[in-house]
Amino acid sequence: MIVISANNLTKEYDGSNLVLDKVSFAVNKGERIGIIGINGAGKTTLLRMLAGELPPEEGDFFVSSGLRIGYLKQDGGFDSENTVIEEVNKVFEHFPEMEQEMERLLAANALDAYEQLRERYERMGGYMYQSEIRGILTSMAFDESMYNMKVSTLSGGEKTRLALAVLLLEKPDILFLDEPTNHLDIGTLKWLEQYLKGYRGTIMIVSHDRYFLNETVNRIFEIEHGRLSIYEGNYDFYAEERRNRREVEMRHYEKQQKELERQEEMIRRFKQRGTEKLAKRAASREKRLSAMDLMERPDAGHGKLKLNFRQNFQSGKDVLQAEDLSKSFGYGMNRVELFRNVSIDVKRGERVCIVGANGIGKTTLIRMLMGDLVSTTGHIRAGHNVQFGYYDQGQQLLNDSNTVIGELQDAYHLYSEGELRNILGRFLFRGEAVFQEIGDLSGGERARLALLKLMMSGANTLILDEPTNHLDIESKEVFEEALLEFPGTCIIVSHDRYFLNRIPTRIMELTSDGLVNYLGKYDYYVEKKQQLIESGSKYVASLAKAGSGDPAQAEPESGQLSAAEERKLKKEREAEERRLNRRKEALEKEIQRLEEEIESINEELMKPEVMTDHERLRSLSDKMEEDKAALDASYEQWLELQE
Repeated sequence: MIVISANNLTKEYDGSNLVLDKVSFAVNKGERIGIIGINGAGKTTLLRMLAGELPPEEGDFFVSSGLRIGYLKQDGGFDSENTVIEEVNKVFEHFPEMEQEMERLLAANALDAYEQLRERYERMGGYMYQSEIRGILTSMAFDESMYNMKVSTLSGGEKTRLALAVLLLEKPDILFLDEPTNHLDIGTLKWLEQYLKGYRGTIMIVSHDRYFLNETVNRIFEIEHGRLSIYEGNYDFYAEERRNRREVEMRHYEKQQKELERQEEMIRRFKQRGTEKLAKRAASREKRLSAMDLMERPDAGHGKLKLNFRQNFQSGKDVLQAEDLSKSFGYGMNRVELFRNVSIDVKRGERVCIVGANGIGKTTLIRMLMGDLVSTTGHIRAGHNVQFGYYDQGQQLLNDSNTVIGELQDAYHLYSEGELRNILGRFLFRGEAVFQEIGDLSGGERARLALLKLMMSGANTLILDEPTNHLDIESKEVFEEALLEFPGTCIIVSHDRYFLNRIPTRIMELTSDGLVNYLGKYDYYVEKKQQLIESGSKYVASLAKAGSGDPAQAEPESGQLSAAEERKLKKEREAEERRLNRRKEALEKEIQRLEEEIESINEELMKPEVMTDHERLRSLSDKMEEDKAALDASYEQWLELQE
């Protein structure tokens, strides 16, 4: 059953900025839609229109009558002096009224009426709502000590979590969620995913969290250049299908461009001949060209972030070593210890990702490693030639009163204004945008500027604190590719699970009692952590012991590969990669040969003497068809190897 439909929805701002252009779609009951696109593409605009908060310029939409809509906004939607528990209790304000009525009926000895109301109270969940409130508030990181805090005193992240808790307690028929994963740690994210999997209503989610989308949605709506494209699967399906579509579109575009060039060259040659017959042919071809439906280049329309990290010089093999670190704040009875027993050994070229619960001290730890904060106990040693580059998640290192270009001029005096403007263009700051004040930038723009400064620093050891926050999906992917190609060392705090499944060479979990090493990526970390929980503390102790040195020295658990087996597998993988690279190179040479041969046949076909020689014409045409078929087959094999 269709619960939401839209027909030719159009929205523009300032009379010229077309955000949505004739968008049409239908959503069935129970479907889970992920809405993605670059920052500013119109994702939030679409949700606001469907929620009735924003009118379209053109088009219309339909939401089934009688269905309740719940809308989670990015700002949390609160402006209240109520306490946390008072805001939550609004959802169930009918239950206290029913309880008072039941007491009145019982006191009046109206037992039949009492029993009817009691049964209705039970069916509606009256006996369960208090425990439901506690359960969801706890899952959203609100313990009972926070129940009486005023909403106005909460942080932005706490307000968002409270708004999400209230929304889930309301159980609307349709959920509109705008960036619901902001400010949630990994544990809370996993809980929310499980909750949404069991949710019986319809969900539309705007999110940049690719792992979350994989776990929660079964359709993807991509908004790009104002148009909507629909993919019938989760994020991984979308990513693969989008890549396939783009490759096909690019091949068609390039094929059309070659055909245009060929036709234009033929027209030019016909005109050069100067004969009346060829002039007519030229005019006929020009007419056909002008009527041709020309394709736009598939990657045209908006700029793409261009990012690459380079180190000015290489560090020594030993990058960072730390032993027995702890950090405490306060004195006496007010003393609070964040963590203790933290030991680290980071080697050149490693990409170490640090995870842990919110508030455990991950940012504090990386600032200690750089020397910005002093540890309470222990000592830290940076290796030879180590140069740190730091990305802070709040971009507090940017000067809000500076312009974008002024921020770079302050840091890098040797660049001319023209050179800086060219570099800024690679980061999508173009034209007058370079003169915007940093205080007026969006979160995504601030993130891009901070990454640009980091790129220009030439540091060989990158310390990154939640670097993918505020980046749209496309920018995240560009950033990840840049990190994978970076020859230096990375130490990264992140809760982005898709990122954690691509980037780290190992994961370290920070706990109050030290670091635990996991020699793999996020899915491995989750699996091994569950095994540790099930098997008790024995293996935890061996990992913690190994964490103070080279992670390769950790004792292998039962079923884990030995060092010799790992080396053998590594050699086999490297040999397979070399074989694939040789195959790709051979295919690329074959593709080049076929393309040159096809071009040569094209030139031959245009010769007047060939055009009148029917046997020669047929022979060349047959050869061209064979070459084109071979070229298509070679392209298909090459594309398979690219995947």
